[in-house]
Amino acid sequence: MTPSTIDPGLILLAFAPVFLLTIGAEAWYWARRDPAIYSLRDTASNAALALMHQASDAFFLWLMVRTVYTWSYQHGLKAMPQTVWSFLLLLLLQDFLYYWFHRASHRVRWMWASHVTHHSSEGMNFSTAFRQSLTYPLSGMWLFWIPLALIGFTPDWVILAVGLNLAFQFFVHTRLGGRWHRLEWLFNTPSVHRVHHARNPQYIDRNYAGVLTAWDRMFGSFVPEEAPPEYGITRRIASHNPITLTFHEWGDMFADAWRHRDLRHLWKPPEWRHPRDLAARDVPLAGTASGTDRSQDA
Repeated sequence: MTPSTIDPGLILLAFAPVFLLTIGAEAWYWARRDPAIYSLRDTASNAALALMHQASDAFFLWLMVRTVYTWSYQHGLKAMPQTVWSFLLLLLLQDFLYYWFHRASHRVRWMWASHVTHHSSEGMNFSTAFRQSLTYPLSGMWLFWIPLALIGFTPDWVILAVGLNLAFQFFVHTRLGGRWHRLEWLFNTPSVHRVHHARNPQYIDRNYAGVLTAWDRMFGSFVPEEAPPEYGITRRIASHNPITLTFHEWGDMFADAWRHRDLRHLWKPPEWRHPRDLAARDVPLAGTASGTDRSQDA
């Protein structure tokens, strides 16, 4: 395996028919058992959001990411040989960085403004994995992978590693499958990720795993699935409009910052309330990023 043999775009594109066939098979399965699992309007919203997200990603990849990653690689340590073993190390390091990106996406409101789109559905099926925001590049997702280029992984390898991680996560967005106790000690599973998408108080802001659950266990964010999950965010967005689903939290965030003339609303956790609001409402500061009245869970 060498950089010259890898075209990350073509490799990741090969997953597209697999994803579509998997969604079709799951929809057929549930149509005979519980037709409510797949809503036509929800699935159409997921598809529209996926197309918008892919267009944004493609443009930003061309505009900036390859340029920044190439500069970082050329001016970095160049310490990594191009071998199969170093690629496996890359997958491990990228998954570790993904954990922190995902955790920050729940705890920094600027990033939550993008990530909330993914959590806004009250359904859970394979098509939910497609429910993404076109504003992820604006939130700074790409910044988390720069260290990989700095230590010597080529931009194509970095992009491929990120894509493979996200491709794996497609398969954990489903109600199918119970708890696989031994497997979930190491890997993200549908059961683990159902917890992440739930708005039950005990499940909020848990199970950030991309591929490996070791990070959740190591940093205290793992919770097993016990009570049936209730999916979605605590403040329901009564719309299937992709534009509303993409920008509603951005609007709320900027409105809060403008009303209080306080930029802390941009980087504080989503549940953070301005002291003047707390004093006026006599409401204690409590909650989590996903469990407040404006926000929410691979």
